[in-house]
Amino acid sequence: MSSLSFPSARAAGRGATWYRGDCHVHSVHSDGELTPEELALQARAARLDFIATTEHNSAAAPGAWGHLAADDFLVLLGEEVTTKTGHWLALGINPGEVVDWNHQVRDGLVDMCLEQVHRAGGLCVAAHPHAPYASGVFMFPFLGFDVVEVWNGLWASDRSWNADNEEALAEWGRSLAADLQTGSWRPAMGNSDTHLDGQIGIPHTVVFAEELSTDAILAGIRAGRSWIAESADVDVSFTAHADGRVAGVGQRLATHGGHVEVRATVRGVPAGAVSFHTDRGKVHRVSLPGDGAGAAQWDTTAEQSAFVRMEVRYPSGHVAALTNPIILD
Repeated sequence: MSSLSFPSARAAGRGATWYRGDCHVHSVHSDGELTPEELALQARAARLDFIATTEHNSAAAPGAWGHLAADDFLVLLGEEVTTKTGHWLALGINPGEVVDWNHQVRDGLVDMCLEQVHRAGGLCVAAHPHAPYASGVFMFPFLGFDVVEVWNGLWASDRSWNADNEEALAEWGRSLAADLQTGSWRPAMGNSDTHLDGQIGIPHTVVFAEELSTDAILAGIRAGRSWIAESADVDVSFTAHADGRVAGVGQRLATHGGHVEVRATVRGVPAGAVSFHTDRGKVHRVSLPGDGAGAAQWDTTAEQSAFVRMEVRYPSGHVAALTNPIILD
């Protein structure tokens, strides 16, 4: 079999930095309308650094993707496991590997499938938990899954946001405080669920990774070192500061009981608003100027806030970006 049968698990990349990628993509090899070549071309045009191929209930076809990977473009192997009681993404599985989809919430077989993915070093993502069709509603417990796809672009018509995403975000946000207490919180991610022309990258996940490789990207997602963007036109910086120490998205900040200053900068969201959220709900909001470039700052303590996360919304209320939390100790 040619070395190009499957894509390389490592690209040259730009070293340790933020990489943009879409981890829920369908081609003509399942129910998508675009070829792998068309998807790769559109992903590059959307300024993505990586994508994951996630055909329904099947592995990436040999020879379909290997020639599309490049020094600055990584293709991860995955599968959308499409069950009768919810869909989930198996990311980072082995070439040719297939995860069985013939299970449902009442038979208890999902745990064996999750373990299969974890043995391969992969991630299990609860996909579009409130999708507007019967099998799209996620009925499995989140326990055992690594990540929740709170933002899915497929069914949304206006800037990729809709009520189903709003419900998924609210559900995930409510669970954070309790999950952090048990040490089992699940990061959020966003993907396009591309099936048609022009969908890829709307939205996508921006991941801090040590390198542009499958292992490093999955490690960044697993750790919550990531945030979600509507497009590459949107850029966010989000940090927390305490007595000279700094933490970013997905990291823990040792506060030693002292003052914490939360800082955010945003570009690409004209007339939008930045809001900070903790285990007490939304705690601070700042409007952005007409050019969409602005900053926000807020003060707290670990006693007042177990974590802080950020949302950026348009005047319509639709989300342009959101982050995983910074955890305050």
